Amino acid sequence: MSGRIPLALLVIVPRYQARVLVHLRPSVLDPAGEAAKGAAIRLGVDGISKLRIGKAVELEIEAPNEEEARRRLELLSDRLLANPVIEDWSLELQDS
Repeated sequence: MSGRIPLALLVIVPRYQARVLVHLRPSVLDPAGEAAKGAAIRLGVDGISKLRIGKAVELEIEAPNEEEARRRLELLSDRLLANPVIEDWSLELQDS
């Protein structure tokens, strides 16, 4: 044996770029958003009628296909990244 791996045994697993956007539900008060809105007004920025703060989580994930990548990311979002009582999330997914 030469120590080489035959090409037939190499498996290329697709990699996906993902962004999970987490934000408070509309019915939940957003003190950080209100504070930022007040600061913007004090800075002289006019016209802001609503400002809400959220978070964006960017990651790379390997999965055999897009459906499986989406399933894993939905699980992660539901159970780790967002608090289901007060937050909603949305997912952006694309091939790497």
